[in-house]
Formats: sequence, structure tokens, C-alpha cells
Amino acid sequence: MNPILTVFTPTYNRAYTLHLCYESLVGQTCKDFTWLIIDDGSTDQTKELVDSWISENKISITYHYQENQGMHGAHNTAYRLIQTELNVCIDSDDYMPDDAVEKILTTWKQYGSEKYAGIAGLDAKQNGEIIGTRLPDHLRSSTLTDLYGIYKVKGDKKLVYRSELTKKTPPYPIFSGEKYCPLSYKYILIDQEYPLLLLNEVLCHVEYLEDGSSLNMVKQYKKNPKGFAFFRKTAMTYAPSYKEEVREAIHYVSSSLMSKNHKYLLESPRKFTTFLASPAGLLLFFYIQKTSRDTVMKH
Repeated sequence: MNPILTVFTPTYNRAYTLHLCYESLVGQTCKDFTWLIIDDGSTDQTKELVDSWISENKISITYHYQENQGMHGAHNTAYRLIQTELNVCIDSDDYMPDDAVEKILTTWKQYGSEKYAGIAGLDAKQNGEIIGTRLPDHLRSSTLTDLYGIYKVKGDKKLVYRSELTKKTPPYPIFSGEKYCPLSYKYILIDQEYPLLLLNEVLCHVEYLEDGSSLNMVKQYKKNPKGFAFFRKTAMTYAPSYKEEVREAIHYVSSSLMSKNHKYLLESPRKFTTFLASPAGLLLFFYIQKTSRDTVMKH
């Protein structure tokens, strides 16, 4: 019988840390899952390592190698290959608490149905401290948009989706020379259809570096302007408030200028807002150019 859940892990040259994820999956109290590893062009010992785990035969593992496409390209491949009802992404340097799979499946068997997109649970640091805030106790379900917009939830959450929905929403676009498109693109589209069940339990321990993330975001922003501009168009279209629409438009203008796309106004789904946001977008563009220059000079 097919398992209900696929745990998928995109990985790129992470042989040195992937064992944490493997050990946590071997230790699960419920084994009704399969582990799908998308090797996004690794040049280290990832394949040999995974082969050794497959031969141990402690859990069900599928290994898929592809040329490097970046995180979103690995997600595209995973969603194409997944054959189980549910899926959850656990990154290559993260791991699951021993009862995480059991909690996901118990919750889904009890409350899950076609009315829900899946389950939102908690991420925690390795010391157990919750990332951001907990989920609202009085709610059974919510969209991500409402969680962050109305209920003021903060921090990344662990998302378990129905595979039918992750397959059905369009794949992340792959832009030549770029390796990133925000994963929220699919989540926003799924949000328009169904809410997520809320599970106030830790489903994943993440490697959380306090420093570096914002700096890294500036680098990502500069290296992948087409991916970001594409995402901002979707975020603008489905913005939960006009304030958010303006914020997304400012970022859209900035990313469009970075990719030298001067037709951005014509291509915008919200032309008037984008027109109004253009001066602020130009300022953000200059700010990011300056920030990255200053960073290079400091190093």
C-alpha cells in the first residue's frame, strides 16, 4: 500500500549535514511515509551516502538527480514525482522531531478532507525555541495570508500540502542565469482555494542563523531579479490589503529595474498602483545597489 506522506528534501552539496534529516526519519514513531531526495546537481558524496542508506533499508527512500536549477527547480521536480496524498519539505540541514510524522497523519486522519489544502505546523530552532509565534489556539484552520495579515503570526511555519494541489498549481518559472523564485508563489495560489488546518506542534527543527539571512536576502534579490519580479506580480494580484499591494508594487518596480525590464508598467497586473509605487521602487533599487556595494567593500 502506498504511504500517505512524502517527505521531500532538495539538496545541493549537503552530504555533510544530510545525515541529521536521515537519522530523524529513521527515528520516526510512524513509518507511513517515503523520503524523496532531489539532488540538485551535487558534486560531493551525496549519491554514495544516499545509496548506503537505501541499502540499509530502514525507511523508504527515492533518490533523483538533476542538473542544478536552484531550490524552486528542485521543488518543481519533487511535486512532479510525488505520488502520495500529502507532502512536506524538510530542508537538507533540518530534521523532524520523532513524532512529527505521527502528528501530521493523526491530524489529517481526524480532520483532513478536500475542504483543506493541508496542515500548517511549527518550525523550531534546534534548542526547541519556536520560530516566530505560535498559531492562534482558537482557530481550526486559516489561509497563510490571513495568518500573517489578520492574526499577525510571525516566522516561518512548516507546511504540509495535498499533493493534488501542489501538482495542479503552475510550476515555478526557471529564468536563465537565475536560481531562485520565492516558494510562496505556489502557497499564495493555493491560499485562494482552501485554508490549512492548524497544528500547534513542532514539525521541524531548523538551522536558524540569526545573522546573514537579511544580508543573504539582499544577495538573492540582486542575483534573481526576474524570479522576484515574477513573484511580486502574483503577490500584488492577491494582496490582502491595498497597503500590501503597494508594498509588493514597490518591490516589483525595484526587481524590474534590476533585470532592466523597462516594460514593467505594461506587464503589471495593477498598473495604477505600480505607477504610484515607481518613485519608491526606484529608491529601493538604489538602496539595494548601495547595500550590496558597501557589503563587498567591507569584506
